[in-house]
Amino acid sequence: MKIEQISIFIENKSGRLAEVTGVLAESGINIRALSLADTSDFGILRLIVNDSGKALKVLREQRFTVSITDVIGIEVPDSPGGLTSLLQILDQHNVNVEYMYAFAERAGNNAIIIFRFDNVDEAISALSTHGIKILPSERITSI
Repeated sequence: MKIEQISIFIENKSGRLAEVTGVLAESGINIRALSLADTSDFGILRLIVNDSGKALKVLREQRFTVSITDVIGIEVPDSPGGLTSLLQILDQHNVNVEYMYAFAERAGNNAIIIFRFDNVDEAISALSTHGIKILPSERITSI
C-alpha cells in the first residue's frame, strides 16, 4: 500500500528541473506523479516513478541530493465535499497531513490524491477502518 516517493533538492534556477527530468528520461524512468515546492533559492521536487531504486541511483550518480519517503495513494470522490470527508476521518484519528498532491488519472467517479502523513501506518489503519480505498503501489507506478 505504501508508495516510494523520490524527493530531490534542487536549486531554483533555470535548467535545473530539465536536468533532473533529462537524467530520468535517459535512464528510461517514467514519471507518474510529481509535485514541486519552491522558495526563492531552492525547490523540492517530489516524484513517483516506475522504478524508484533506479531513479535514486542515477540521480545520486549525477550528484543530486535525493531521498525516499513513503506516501500513499487514495481514491477520493470527485465531488464537492469528497476531500473534506476524508480529511475529517483523518482528523478524528489525529492523523496529520504533511502534504498532498493530485495524481493525473481519474478512477471512475473518483480522483486520485497522493498523501504524505506524519505517521503513514496510523493513517492506513484509520482509513482502512472507514473503508477508504488505498491504492496499491503498482496502480500508480506501473507504466
